[in-house]
Amino acid sequence: MIYLDNHATTPCDPRVAEQMMPWLVEHFGNPHSTSHEMGRQAKSAIDTSLGVIASHLGIAPDSVLITSGATESNNLAIDGICRHPRQRRRHVVTSTIEHPAVLDVVARLEKDGFRVTRIPVHSNDHELAGQIDLDQLAAAVDDDTALVSVHWANNEIGVIQPMESIAEIAHRSGALFHSDATQAVGRIDVDLGRVDVDLISASAHKFYGPKGVGLLTIAGGIAGRRVRLKPILVGGGQQRNLRSGTMAPANVIAMGTALELAVTESAQVAERVSAMRSQLWNGLVQGIDGIFPNGPLHERSRRLVGNLNCRLPGIEGESWMAASSEVAFSSGSACSSVDAKPSHVLTGLGLSESEARRSVRFGIGKFNTPDQIDRAIEVLVAGYRSLTG
Repeated sequence: MIYLDNHATTPCDPRVAEQMMPWLVEHFGNPHSTSHEMGRQAKSAIDTSLGVIASHLGIAPDSVLITSGATESNNLAIDGICRHPRQRRRHVVTSTIEHPAVLDVVARLEKDGFRVTRIPVHSNDHELAGQIDLDQLAAAVDDDTALVSVHWANNEIGVIQPMESIAEIAHRSGALFHSDATQAVGRIDVDLGRVDVDLISASAHKFYGPKGVGLLTIAGGIAGRRVRLKPILVGGGQQRNLRSGTMAPANVIAMGTALELAVTESAQVAERVSAMRSQLWNGLVQGIDGIFPNGPLHERSRRLVGNLNCRLPGIEGESWMAASSEVAFSSGSACSSVDAKPSHVLTGLGLSESEARRSVRFGIGKFNTPDQIDRAIEVLVAGYRSLTG
């Protein structure tokens, strides 16, 4: 199997697993049981890893909350801000192409009486395809807006949002700015000391760490705005009463290690991955007449370097996947693949339902090789031709 679905998940880097294992088997103390040495040792290891994570995100260690993953982090950020007892604002603004872990939370708030505005993105034929419409965003944010939540980079089309501009619009009306940065952290520079985002969510398994651990930052942006959260999980008071539950040293250490490797190797990995993405696209263009890209042009400033989303003439993406079973890729977001509806991200770009169903997503990662890409092109082109005669 040639794995080209690195937006759904990445394989755990063996170096990360190596650092993780001793904390599962040998150093198994509870980090909250600091009355003895094993607990103190575990707490110290967690504190060190939190320092590593925070340093790479440009914030203080006490601004990092450990969660089970970005879905929990998004829920805690959005619900936590809007449902806090001191929150008087009743308006939330987001984009139409967010992950369901954001859209479903704001939909629940809407049912409970909050006003929700969903801002469209520029269409696929626009030079800023996939980016949020800043004029409509500015018109929507008002003095009743509690939160603006816009992802840093999209999981399907790889578009990178204009974070500085969004932050400025959110903050001038006194709203907080949250970003689901799941696809951005570990792939591109996410520096909260430079970009004025109040909260971000991320998952370790998107940057070659293990599944089941993520983070939420609550630094309050460059200005250190106050972030008040109503906790989702209670019962122990860990993590400043904001996220109760025993922290897992192995997971936190693994996430810290994975982020350290991702940041220090980012330039080298980006060059390799970008070259392989171009290799894949060029091979598909040569082998399949009429294949068309979805999302922004292949510019690093506007699209994640490993992302390729394209649509086929004549056949649906699901059929192409079945005919090309040697290659693992996706017809949409893995997190919403149980939903038979066409991708809301692609229809949000202005694609028809038919065009969305004829689309697929490839995610190239650091463990892929040019030889794998060559073989994938062979399989994919042969699979397409077997369906079209």
